[in-house]
Amino acid sequence: MGVMDDPLRRPSDAEVGAALQQNEVMGGPVRLPGGIALPVQIERVLGFGRSFSFWPLLFGLACCAIEMMALGGSRFDMARFGMEAMRASPRQADGMIVAGWCTIKMAPRVVRLYEQIPDPKWVLAMGSCAVSGNVWDTYHVVQGIDSLIPVDVYVPGCPPRPEALWQGLEMIRDRVKQSRHAYDGLRRIPAREVLLHGEPRP
Repeated sequence: MGVMDDPLRRPSDAEVGAALQQNEVMGGPVRLPGGIALPVQIERVLGFGRSFSFWPLLFGLACCAIEMMALGGSRFDMARFGMEAMRASPRQADGMIVAGWCTIKMAPRVVRLYEQIPDPKWVLAMGSCAVSGNVWDTYHVVQGIDSLIPVDVYVPGCPPRPEALWQGLEMIRDRVKQSRHAYDGLRRIPAREVLLHGEPRP
């Protein structure tokens, strides 16, 4: 019995409300060792610095990844704004660009890579397949990556042009400056409950 045998579902409003009633939430002031809390205002100053060195995870699932590579080329040159350092390790990345459709078989790996990115982190869903499944309304494709992980910015298109991805990254930059995350106020990410009820990890 696999981890993703049960059908994926979006959490209901009642489940989200129950999660918000818990004491511990993601986001908010940063807790340091010794019980010291970093105020939100200082976190925003740090976010301003982070916004000029956003390193996305080098992670392409389907054909949208070609447009993502084009953005890194000399014509569009995302290096001008400090975003060209796509990291091959999630532990060195600041966020994730989910480029293309995600299959049910790949879903646990996407969640694992997301959880290995250190906080704070941001997610951009690139392409209509990552946003909603697009034409792949089938049993083996996840109908929207936001049913697995929190998404900050959606970039529609099939495939979206590099300029559209660039606009999405600028929107991510604004969220980094404001220290806003898609997981703010959530107890856990949507797919974690599915993983917990599945087969235990080795």
